[in-house]
Amino acid sequence: MEKSTVLTLKERAARIRMHSVEAVYGAKSGHPGGSLSIADVITYLYFHKMNVDPKNPKMESRDRFVLSKGHCCPALYAALAEKGYFDVSELKKLRKLGAMLQGHPDMKGIPGIDMSTGSLGQGFSTACGMAAVAKRKGYGWKVYTALGDGEIEEGQVWEAAMFANQYKLDNIIAFIDCNGYQIDGAVEDVMNPHPVDEKFKAFGWFVAVIDGHDFEAIDNAVNQALTCGKPAAIICKTVKGKGVSYMENNYTWHGKAPKDDEYAIAQKELYDAWVKAAEDVKNG
Repeated sequence: MEKSTVLTLKERAARIRMHSVEAVYGAKSGHPGGSLSIADVITYLYFHKMNVDPKNPKMESRDRFVLSKGHCCPALYAALAEKGYFDVSELKKLRKLGAMLQGHPDMKGIPGIDMSTGSLGQGFSTACGMAAVAKRKGYGWKVYTALGDGEIEEGQVWEAAMFANQYKLDNIIAFIDCNGYQIDGAVEDVMNPHPVDEKFKAFGWFVAVIDGHDFEAIDNAVNQALTCGKPAAIICKTVKGKGVSYMENNYTWHGKAPKDDEYAIAQKELYDAWVKAAEDVKNG
């Protein structure tokens, strides 16, 4: 991956983090922690890898993305707005009565959403079903999906993983956002899913373990996954609340909005990060 590409993606991800926190703050509810941890993966997919067209959201040949951890939709909504699926001003209406953007993705009401999600585990199953259809019909599009490390405590996830291996779905890539925390605390204390990599390997998947905030690492893993001949799981080691000092590695920020003083701190930190990223792009 070219250095200029990496810098541009970092700058875009910084904006997506700013939008995410702003949307949750405006809604006075939402899920900032996991939105911030998955922001780099979503940025990479929508601004580098996936074949999508915001002017034609239902384009048949498009790649599909399923945010299985649907509560982290502020990051996805921010990416879709930045990509041009709808105006950025919609983000400020998050969770408002009658607004397009609600607390979980809605494929019927939001352009660019390929699957309505929210019940954990079900999005991953749907993504595997999409990949199966593409495989059987000979379609060339790929399916990408993102799950949380708390989400993979759901038994349905492993049924889907078994299905994908059984039917040789080499056209699906799952990103496991391993930020270490869920709503009740550390995943290891609530219902330990580790070793995640060995479990996916045991189910016949190709597995890569990476820093989920490193764009070059993400790109290298995806390129390997696309040629491995198997369903692929990319285990992303991430930081919950990435970019906001008091949210980082703090499970209490799984599902609540910042107050006025907290929001001011968050936006300053995220704005400063965006300014630096923008300067890096300018200076090459």
